[in-house]
Amino acid sequence: MEQLIYPGGAFPLGATWDGKGVNFALYSENAIYVELCLFKSINDEQEHIKIPVTEHNNLIWHVYLPGIKPGQLYGYRVHGPYEPENGHRFNPNKLLIDPYAKAISGIIEWNDALFGYEMGNADEDFSFSELNSALFIPKSVVIDHKFDWGDDKAPKVAYYNTIIYEAHVKGFTKLHPDIPENLRGTYAGLAQPASIAYLKKLGITAIELMPVHYFLSDRHLRDNGLTNYWGYNTIGFFAPDARYAAGDKVNDQVFEFKNMVKELHKAGIEVILDVVYNHTGEGNHMGPTLSFKGVDNASYYRLTDDNKRYYKDYTGTGNTLNANLPNVLRLMMDSLRYWILEMHVDGFRFDLAATLARELHEVNRLSAFFDIIHQDPVISQVKLIAEPWDIGEGGYQVGKFPPGWGEWNGKFRDDIRDFWNGSESMLADFAGRITGSSDLYEDYRRPTASINFITAHDGFTLNDLVSYNEKHNEANGENNNDGEGHNRSWNCGAEGPTDDADINELRSRQKRNFLTTLFLSQGVPMLVAGDEMGRTQQGNNNAYCQDNEISWLDWEHQDTELQEFTRQLIHLRREHAAFSRKSWFKGEPLKDDGIEDIAWFLSDGSQMSEEHWQQDYAKSLAVFLNGQGLHAVNSEGNRVVDDNFYIIFNAHNQPLDYKLPEKKYSANWQVLIDTSKPVFNPTNKVYEAAETIHVEGRSVILLQHQLK
Repeated sequence: MEQLIYPGGAFPLGATWDGKGVNFALYSENAIYVELCLFKSINDEQEHIKIPVTEHNNLIWHVYLPGIKPGQLYGYRVHGPYEPENGHRFNPNKLLIDPYAKAISGIIEWNDALFGYEMGNADEDFSFSELNSALFIPKSVVIDHKFDWGDDKAPKVAYYNTIIYEAHVKGFTKLHPDIPENLRGTYAGLAQPASIAYLKKLGITAIELMPVHYFLSDRHLRDNGLTNYWGYNTIGFFAPDARYAAGDKVNDQVFEFKNMVKELHKAGIEVILDVVYNHTGEGNHMGPTLSFKGVDNASYYRLTDDNKRYYKDYTGTGNTLNANLPNVLRLMMDSLRYWILEMHVDGFRFDLAATLARELHEVNRLSAFFDIIHQDPVISQVKLIAEPWDIGEGGYQVGKFPPGWGEWNGKFRDDIRDFWNGSESMLADFAGRITGSSDLYEDYRRPTASINFITAHDGFTLNDLVSYNEKHNEANGENNNDGEGHNRSWNCGAEGPTDDADINELRSRQKRNFLTTLFLSQGVPMLVAGDEMGRTQQGNNNAYCQDNEISWLDWEHQDTELQEFTRQLIHLRREHAAFSRKSWFKGEPLKDDGIEDIAWFLSDGSQMSEEHWQQDYAKSLAVFLNGQGLHAVNSEGNRVVDDNFYIIFNAHNQPLDYKLPEKKYSANWQVLIDTSKPVFNPTNKVYEAAETIHVEGRSVILLQHQLK
């Protein structure tokens, strides 16, 4: 039966099923002819129907096919000039993924046919490949958006109450013994009761998932027997990756992702996606032609000014999407809105976000990207978190993002590591970080702009941070040349695993020190999945290509003692507003009692003076937090108050005796945490004002005065 062809419409972009047929719309400014190709199977070498797309309106090519249903596989062949020197790389021999595909079926099968030029030709990318790529490229899929969300509601956890848990969909559940084997490593596995119960018990309020947008695994990794595990190589900005689906139908990944979000929301847990809008998986001028490059290279990428054969690369991946172009901005905003409205996610962490703020070259926090998000009634209402740097000149932009944005605070990570590892550092730097980094955010934001972290997916795990001085990335196949060389780590006396009981005890204490500092600091804490159970990557600080036991959580060998300590620490933070302030400390006496909202002390009980802050050899201090000085009201307009707390940080390798402050600060104190001990509430002893307390070397003591 001959396929009917109607003109269709230019909106919306992508493939849209209306119950009777499908409208297809594709943006290409420089194309001269477009063909829509329909497939019966992902393994077809050739399309069974090729539809000429002749209608184009406002640079959008469109066609409507009645009778086409969800599950239909398709792709495009786009005709136009092949002139790399002018930025044009059209090649109709290459089947292309729809930039707006809502699902993508199959995985890429690396073959020379995927490249727009002849591999091995002396003319490199000036040559022209006539090989058909259809057999080797994943196919776009028409989907049915219908899903029973029931009474699903976004948890909308306030930033100051948020506890973020950075996790990988596969890595979190792949070895989980209480999850059915066929569901491990999938969206469905993360939606299982065992997964959600663990997160709830730990106290997590938001899970930040490493990239789930459909991504590519590079050819060189495959050739070396490796794969792209992390996923920072997107090619489909609307499609959840099919590799994390438990089912084998072409659009199961969409249903399973939605159900995962629904189940997490039932538990009050938000879903934040790590998104990569700064580049695509098509690489540089010698990379493959898979989607954007063949649809309209010059209309999607940032090309060099003097020779448009080459790409501006602010990301270290070979290309940079051009967020200055209206069609690229529209794609990004359409994608964000789709994941919010259709997939019900609660926020985004933007990889290398400084790239998105680059205009001609410089990073501009007032760029069009941020302007559009700021005024968008949908996107502006979810959590927006920036990784505030890229590899280009001037790319380190910590503290410079607009109002409404949170930032991964790399300075928090560095300064806290330096303090506990014994490096030369100023006490003022440490104090600034644990109080919200006012030097970075106080101008027009609040302490919650600081996303605090000790570790992240890239770098050492917490266990490895205290177990290795050097990276050990040999398994990555790059002769240990990849990964960061300056990790601010300290192995406590031996490199890697050891039977030395004293070293192992010190490592455990250091882990408790880092975690306690993280969760008692102002800002929003982020914990990396597995750090609470002592997960190791065997010294690998760049496990991007390790889809194996190096990266997966080892549920069989958990450090249950550390896990319980972390759980209690998180719940302590959630129960006490003193550790999650909405506003900045003022350092001024309160009208109620004349006591400052915050005060800093030396070991002799006297308050610190200006000169003490500039000492790089000083490794201890104490801070008083006044529970009456939170300067906040609750949702009903009532004043928020809390208990008083006194925290002693001792990074010296030797113990110290600390004199507690005078009675006006509090008459007595109860020890809640002593990180020299592996348990909470290690003693029932009550200390009186001005009494001396013994603080072990490299430890934290938290004391509480309960207000009646």
